[in-house]
Order: sequence, then C-alpha cells, then structure tokens
Amino acid sequence: MKRKLPSLTICLLLDIIGCLSYIIIPFGPVWAAISGIVFYFLFGKKFGMIGGIFSFIEELFPGIDLIPTFTIAWFIRKYEIEKMHLKQYP
Repeated sequence: MKRKLPSLTICLLLDIIGCLSYIIIPFGPVWAAISGIVFYFLFGKKFGMIGGIFSFIEELFPGIDLIPTFTIAWFIRKYEIEKMHLKQYP
C-alpha cells in the first residue's frame, strides 16, 4: 500500500491560514469546518478522519488554533512512509 505525502508547502500555507483565521471575525468557525474537510482529503482514511476532527476542534477555539496541525501531520506521515520503506527494503 503506497501512502501519498501531501506537499509540505501546502501544509504550511494551511497552518498560516489557520493562524490568521481569527483576524476576520466570522471566518474562524468557517475555517474550522474547511480545515477539517481539507485535512481528511489531504491525508485520507483513518489518519485523515481523526486528524480532520482534531483540526476542526482545534480551529474552533482561539489560542489553540496556533498549533500547526497540518505541518505536524505532514511530519508524522513522512515518518510513516520512511518506516514502511525501510521495512520493504532493509
């Protein structure tokens, strides 16, 4: 099973949007829903669903929306891919 790694640049950009989402008052809750959906489609399956829910909740609350959820997920997925590659080709 090949896991796709989304672009780190896209993940960083989405985290920046999340940090700035409360500058425009009604955009914060809207971004929370958008980020959850985007997270699911970027990372997919179980990881994407769990991360999407976390991203949604994290973006709803001011203060904790500074957590770079997409970037952290990118590093987790990169580690998983490298670990799987090492198992296939020792």
